[in-house]
Amino acid sequence: MIVVDSTVWIDYFSNSDNLQTNWLDLVLGRQTIALTDMILCEVLQGIRYDARFSEVRQELSRLFAFDTGGQNLAIATARNYRFLRQRGYTVRKTIDCYIATFCISGGHSLLHRDRDFDVFERHLGLEVVHP
Repeated sequence: MIVVDSTVWIDYFSNSDNLQTNWLDLVLGRQTIALTDMILCEVLQGIRYDARFSEVRQELSRLFAFDTGGQNLAIATARNYRFLRQRGYTVRKTIDCYIATFCISGGHSLLHRDRDFDVFERHLGLEVVHP
């Protein structure tokens, strides 16, 4: 399954034209696209107007949304963060560590526009969609 990160959704709903949003536009409805509860939160929290919040929430509710969390994922996320930190890489946001670890653990690919995921791809085997 392909998980789409908030960086892509934010661009998508802002009508930004880039490789990731163009790819997403092509595959929506043709492939199973998912997000996580944390990605949903990131996308929705940045919306200023109630009407737009409702529209985006409705559109995203059509997709499969994974519930994340729990102790096992928290521990795996901390281990991955520490592993990368010991090698000189500091991931800026804990939520990105969670998303990457979730995808790695579940065997999901990730579509993103965030350099923090690059080290997960290079050093921990995160499968990334490269449009």
